[in-house]
Amino acid sequence: MSLPPLVEPADALTVDEVRRYSRHIIIPDVGMAGQKRLKNAKVLCVGAGGLGSPALLYLAAAGVGTLGIVEFDTVDESNLQRQIIHGQSDIGRSKAESARDSVLEVNPYVNVILHDTRLDNDNVLDIFSGYDLIVDGTDNFATRYMVNDAAVLLGKPYVWGSIYRFEGQVSVFWDEYGPNYRDLYPEPPPPGMVPSCAEGGVLGVLCASIGSVMVTEAIKLITGIGDTLLGRLMIYDALEMSYRTVKIRKDPNATPITGLIDYDAFCGTISEAAADAAVGSTISVKQLDEMLAERERGERDFVLIDVREQNEWEIVSIPGAVLIPKGDFLNGKALEQLPSDKQIVLHCKVGGRSAEALAVVKGAGFSDAIHVGGGIVAWVNQLHPELPVY
Repeated sequence: MSLPPLVEPADALTVDEVRRYSRHIIIPDVGMAGQKRLKNAKVLCVGAGGLGSPALLYLAAAGVGTLGIVEFDTVDESNLQRQIIHGQSDIGRSKAESARDSVLEVNPYVNVILHDTRLDNDNVLDIFSGYDLIVDGTDNFATRYMVNDAAVLLGKPYVWGSIYRFEGQVSVFWDEYGPNYRDLYPEPPPPGMVPSCAEGGVLGVLCASIGSVMVTEAIKLITGIGDTLLGRLMIYDALEMSYRTVKIRKDPNATPITGLIDYDAFCGTISEAAADAAVGSTISVKQLDEMLAERERGERDFVLIDVREQNEWEIVSIPGAVLIPKGDFLNGKALEQLPSDKQIVLHCKVGGRSAEALAVVKGAGFSDAIHVGGGIVAWVNQLHPELPVY
């Protein structure tokens, strides 16, 4: 959909800016006016991770005058496979500060505003109000719905992207002119149904492919050129090297967005059944360590089951555990493999999947079954820091 330019042009470009952006300026559709609009634009990037990394770098290179960065996390070694705005020397640093330094290295004329905080209901409207456009690179449903609702309430357009393994999606949402995120996804998926990139993985270079499309849409919105993805969802399959688009229409019967809600409760991290099952049946990794020592001495007998996937198991595993993926619990296959004369102890990466499997096991009559809170990440961090995490 063709839209009017999002911002007015800046008064002028300096001589140095004209030199820097000359390849933009000589494009007739962009020209001097378009570059001045980019200079005058204020764009907020939510997240400086997989999608935020290429988005911030290319927004800066394009000459967006003000870039805001919302990010509360620190750089981890596992980020470097795809989050190219950070480097080896940034491990342990604030992602917001690391991203700012990289942006200014690309373009010192950009005004960078840091919001080194977790985005929530108390600050999202205030933060968003200072920007013309939001670029959403988050990776969880609760934040996505909050970003959408805040953008709708403030009348802001935003560019949304999503990545998982070899597939990416991009769209533009602007409630004033077309659909918003809730028109595409009225309800979040059931808890545990869609794994995160931390659980399912992502091809690192996919971030560049999707992030570059997001920045292209941002530039088109700011300058008013071309047809945007408003009303369309672009789907990219890296394995097939195919792009396709699907039309998105506003739902005339959708409930109006009149305020922010409890997004964690709306999306849920685990199902109600899993939450109920975990009450009184969750142990710490230190308790598990003691149980394993007792089992080694012949003082206790139980079966420890890892409900992650094979690829995760190959990275790191707890000695003495048996691998039975969560899917086998959900379809019932795993129940045939469970001993009736031993206690069942379940674990996963951080505790969510094992809680879901625990609900199934308890429902099948294994009343003394338990699971490990914090999963193998807590096991490594608290007891075996020499082992890898992911």
